[in-house]
Amino acid sequence: MNWLMVIVGALVGAPLRYLIDRTVHTRLGTAFPWGTFTVNLLACVGLGVLTGVSTATAVPPALQHLIGPGLCATLSTYSTFSVETVRLTETGAPLRAAANAVGSVLAGLAALALSSHLAVALLG
Repeated sequence: MNWLMVIVGALVGAPLRYLIDRTVHTRLGTAFPWGTFTVNLLACVGLGVLTGVSTATAVPPALQHLIGPGLCATLSTYSTFSVETVRLTETGAPLRAAANAVGSVLAGLAALALSSHLAVALLG
């Protein structure tokens, strides 16, 4: 049953990632990979909330699989983040590449920690 929940979550996460990425790119342009930054940040928030809720209450394994390795894992994209960072460097934008690399990691860690603590505070 857990593998089925991962598939269901992935069926939502992958197209959602594409739609969010395209929407953000359309609105903000392509000078900086804001679309990938946004989906990765949202996935970190999702995992943070799941972690916090799991800490404060009992979350059924099926729901954990739906949200964690299903939805959030397919919503986020390390490979695209890596390619976009390398492309920024190759196209003469090393400061943007560094900002993307450092900013993505720090923002993702902060988003996960804050959302997890918030979930615990609200439920605990």
